Amino acid sequence: MEPEIKQYSAVVIGGANMDICGSPSGKLIAEDSNPGAVSVRPGGVGRNIAHNLCLLGLDVSLITALGGDIFSAGLLESCRALGMDMRMARCLPERRSSTYLYVTDESGDMHVGISDMDIVESVSPEWLSQHIARINRADAVVIDANLPEASIAYLAANCTAPMIADPVSTVKALRLKSFLPRLRAIKPNALEAAALTGEQEPERAAKALLRAGVKQVYVSLGPDGILAAQGESLIRLPCENRPVVNTTGAGDAATAAIVWASVHGLDLASTAAAALRAGAITAACPDTNSPALCLDMD
Repeated sequence: MEPEIKQYSAVVIGGANMDICGSPSGKLIAEDSNPGAVSVRPGGVGRNIAHNLCLLGLDVSLITALGGDIFSAGLLESCRALGMDMRMARCLPERRSSTYLYVTDESGDMHVGISDMDIVESVSPEWLSQHIARINRADAVVIDANLPEASIAYLAANCTAPMIADPVSTVKALRLKSFLPRLRAIKPNALEAAALTGEQEPERAAKALLRAGVKQVYVSLGPDGILAAQGESLIRLPCENRPVVNTTGAGDAATAAIVWASVHGLDLASTAAAALRAGAITAACPDTNSPALCLDMD
């Protein structure tokens, strides 16, 4: 009889958007109408991380806020189709859904974006308090900094499961600053790490985050790879050599890989390598989430 394989669980708490993406067919020309393609797909940092964790085989619950329009209906349907538990999501029929509009340049890098995420404010401490017992049963809790600071403070005080955070942006990263000692891991990019610490050099920023109380730090360096830090260890790994089609969602895949590696007990270097691989797999896909993630990560 084969031994039973444990299915690890994660609760992801954060934003779920409908992403509207415009990509030019040639060189992007500012202040002009550019021929290209427009897509509408489920997205949002929290939802993307949850999507990738489903692909990686975890039992995933998503706590987010959904409105009453057709975009929210599509988000809910897509999450359930992946196997996500959506019973802790807050549904507000009178509100518009969270939406993210962005334009990429000809290389697939984001050129400009507009985020309409007011509804995420309703993922309040009061709402989280109704579900804290279920949250604390998870093997990992993932938070994105789209959450209101009061909700992050509530989780810092009441969540007993290991917490991993994605700072989302330089502005929203600051919502995490007072709660860094509660984090098992954080995955900022270089700008977000600098915003949190005041240190412009990624190595110095990583060490400052460790001093602030974070157990593990993974600083995304874009095309220059990743910097990982824990205790006295500081590791820099280069990117995998894969084609880049669309970088949107690559950072969310990296965060998901860090969660996956953490619950499976991988060491710092192996976790950093998993994050790099997940990001590269996703950047090689035109979609925000790559279905190849579950295969290539093996």
